[in-house]
Amino acid sequence: MVNHDFDRTIVTRAAHRPWPMPETAWLMTQTWHWLLFAHWRVDATQLRPMIAAPFELDLFDGEAWLGVVPFYMTNVAFRGTPSLPWISSFPELNVRTYVRMGDRPGIYFLSLDAGRRLAVAAARTLFNLPYYAASMTVDCLPHGLRYRSVRRASTPAEFSAEYVPTAAPFSAPVGSLEYFLTERYCLYHHDHRGLPYRLEIHHAPWCLQPARAEIATNTMAAASHLTISGPPALLHFARRQDVIAWAPTPLRDGSLERRDQLAADDM
Repeated sequence: MVNHDFDRTIVTRAAHRPWPMPETAWLMTQTWHWLLFAHWRVDATQLRPMIAAPFELDLFDGEAWLGVVPFYMTNVAFRGTPSLPWISSFPELNVRTYVRMGDRPGIYFLSLDAGRRLAVAAARTLFNLPYYAASMTVDCLPHGLRYRSVRRASTPAEFSAEYVPTAAPFSAPVGSLEYFLTERYCLYHHDHRGLPYRLEIHHAPWCLQPARAEIATNTMAAASHLTISGPPALLHFARRQDVIAWAPTPLRDGSLERRDQLAADDM
């Protein structure tokens, strides 16, 4: 896939966002290709202990969801620097769930596998995200994609699937489950000191397609000590998404926010 084809006009399209873009300058670009959103319902009581304070598990109609999302990245570059053919493009595989802090829903990553060790090291150093190096291959087939990832680490994990879109693209209506699972404009995690942060992102609205997938191997949830059973409850395909991201914003500890609210209530 081609680097240097990033669509910078996305910064002019923001009416669809649930809150305004940050006023500070964005930090980096990424382009995501050939995504499969595979989602399972999961037991909220099993998932909740994995979400550290102050983040709250975000539920849809009382149900928790886990996503396994394979895709291919290009145009990975910091602002003002060119994307490089070898460093800036690689496969990635995310295991994610959904959290919120205050009125801003976001993504919480349980693991991120990448086919480029330098990218793994950089993400762990800069953002303290749970990245792992993996052996990964992505093959374009006449009818879709073949994707394979094998992580050989202290927590081994493997994913192998073929997937294909099956119907016309659509935009998820606000309030729908598809919107809840995909239209997320930040991620939450903790820095190296254990302090919570929010990392804002921006992109155009998702252009989704219903999908079919034959998943031969999937131990990604088990590697995160979660249990899923059967095929995914929902499958969606997205051909491409251009994304900008900001530097992480530190968040105050939830106890401080509660104290401030109590003080305000007493006034």
